[in-house]
Amino acid sequence: MPYARRTVLIGLFAAFAALAALLLHGVLGTVVFATTVAYLLVPVYRRMNHRLPAWWAAAATTSAATLGVLLPITAFAYLLYIRSSGVLALIQSLPDEFVLGFGTFSYVVDVATLTGPLTDTVRTLAVDAISALPVLGVKFTLFALLVFALLVAHEEAESAVLAAVPLRYHDVVGALARRARDTLYAIYVLQAATAFATFLVAVPVFWILGYPFPVTLALVCAVLQFLPIVGPSIVVGALALYQLSVGNVVGAVLVLVVAGALVAWLPDPVVRPRLSRHTARLPGSLYFIGFTGGLLTVGVIGIIAGPLVVALLVEAVSLLADEERKNRN
Repeated sequence: MPYARRTVLIGLFAAFAALAALLLHGVLGTVVFATTVAYLLVPVYRRMNHRLPAWWAAAATTSAATLGVLLPITAFAYLLYIRSSGVLALIQSLPDEFVLGFGTFSYVVDVATLTGPLTDTVRTLAVDAISALPVLGVKFTLFALLVFALLVAHEEAESAVLAAVPLRYHDVVGALARRARDTLYAIYVLQAATAFATFLVAVPVFWILGYPFPVTLALVCAVLQFLPIVGPSIVVGALALYQLSVGNVVGAVLVLVVAGALVAWLPDPVVRPRLSRHTARLPGSLYFIGFTGGLLTVGVIGIIAGPLVVALLVEAVSLLADEERKNRN
């Protein structure tokens, strides 16, 4: 292909890609999520394709991926629904005020000014969750269709990408592709592994501390691990505030120290850095930089995009360093 023609086509591709990103901004996160999941599932699809026709292999792989996404979200939504009335009753049963005393010092906390807004917040969340169901249904349908289509046509997509890249740079594309796959594997495995570890730790912790429904609390903490930075700290903080509201300062300190350390803090530094090093060859510090920076910059989808971009940057630096060493030799 003549160089000028290639340049024009690449420019057209970039322009239409930017236009598509602008017009599809509302579902851009779903598209990115589905693309990364499909890219990660290609090896699974190929194994299944040895025993099943391509269509059925893609359908089975897509069904498994969709269930893997739906189950934790459905469980969390179900818990919010069945426990919402209990949460409202708990908020409304709080005393109007309570006194914090430390030696000769005492401070009166006016709880009555908080119960109203908290009750309104819980009801608003319930209404918003119900009203968001149609949109979530559309996005999950789009997710499943995209994963299925990308799995069926993954060879054509790979060929199209390689065809647009000069032959002498195919090794660079291959290195970046391997790094991307390893990083995506680390990201998704990290999320599931950290949530599972949180659940296993939280059940005995809440049971020993004497809280009712320890399994429910542990499941909520596990699901909240998919919300980094705050995560299970939301549950721990809420329990501590409840203990303070009933005048149990010791119980509040206990849940903050024990559950805060074992449930809200421990799974992250133990599970995430270890798995990120072993599965993606990415230092834990760089993983957290991408994780946090992506989340704060582009929102929830940054949980995936942030570490992925950092990993590709590291790979590009490594390729550049290797090239410089070859030139010197």
